[in-house]
Amino acid sequence: MLAKKTSKNQLTLPKAIVSRFSGCEYFEVSTDGSTIVLRPLEPSRAALVRDRLNKLGLTEQDVSDAVTWARSGQ
Repeated sequence: MLAKKTSKNQLTLPKAIVSRFSGCEYFEVSTDGSTIVLRPLEPSRAALVRDRLNKLGLTEQDVSDAVTWARSGQ
């Protein structure tokens, strides 16, 4: 399989490869000098929490208000 580098230094990965990592949005990139290695990254716990808050329709202001309320001791 081939991956093509664009004029903007982006790589287009073959669909057969990408389909093996469904749900993976980020890859760690490293090299040993002659080989490029891509490792799929699991989403961070913070990213999972942000996604959940977005799905619930909660904003940063909602979270800030909740923290303020909780700290007020009411």
